[in-house]
Amino acid sequence: MGGRAEEGTALPADMVAAAAGFKRWAAHTRDTALVYDPDPVSAPAAHAVPAFPVPPVPAPARPPMSRPGGGQVRIIGGRWRNTRLPVPDLAGLRPTSDRVRETLFNWLQPVLPGARVLDLFAGSGALGLEAVSRGAAAAVLVERDLGQAAQLRATVARLQAQDQVQVVQGDALRWLAEAPAEALADIAFVDPPFAAGLWDAVLQRLPARLAADAWLYLESPAGQAPAVPAPWALYREGGSREVRAALYRRTAATLPGDLHAVPDA
Repeated sequence: MGGRAEEGTALPADMVAAAAGFKRWAAHTRDTALVYDPDPVSAPAAHAVPAFPVPPVPAPARPPMSRPGGGQVRIIGGRWRNTRLPVPDLAGLRPTSDRVRETLFNWLQPVLPGARVLDLFAGSGALGLEAVSRGAAAAVLVERDLGQAAQLRATVARLQAQDQVQVVQGDALRWLAEAPAEALADIAFVDPPFAAGLWDAVLQRLPARLAADAWLYLESPAGQAPAVPAPWALYREGGSREVRAALYRRTAATLPGDLHAVPDA
């Protein structure tokens, strides 16, 4: 039967043994109970929890800083699209970015087919070769550095474009002054090393090498517009945080369906 034993009644032996065992378990639990210590540093050594060494986590490696030269650029449109062009690490060499080139050739696309192109400070060749890739008939690439001129010739040979692209190794200003008279260019790219400040000198000599309705692309530091003499007129302007990109045309130059043609002077 269930219930509590009446007073004076002896408990069975098995219940007495069980009660004694419970008392011993309770006493042991009281003596060994874990107690939360908010200050483990000052806790007695007997209660200290052994610490396992944690290996240091290495800091993530920083990417290398970008450099003005070195690496590759690519042709972004036309028959040579995605062709990689090596860029040497030369002082003053600063290839025109993909975004700026895409904008420039969108401006020029109506006049590119069949055009003759002059790239005065060729560097990687990205501007002159992009023009031929998109339909220009011929290009002259002028590059002062001997090794880079050789690299441009190798690139032209790889593209099998020797009949369309001429590489000239020499100083751009000297070439403008001394080169024999040949077919006049319809489009000129002028993107000199910024530190050299060659825009004025180039613009004085350049007109003799250009057709009467030629187009002129100038690249300069952002916020700095070279003084461009008449008969050049600004047609489009853009760029990036680092560079100003501007397309000029002689007053005789027009585009098909152009409603904003500059009248003849």
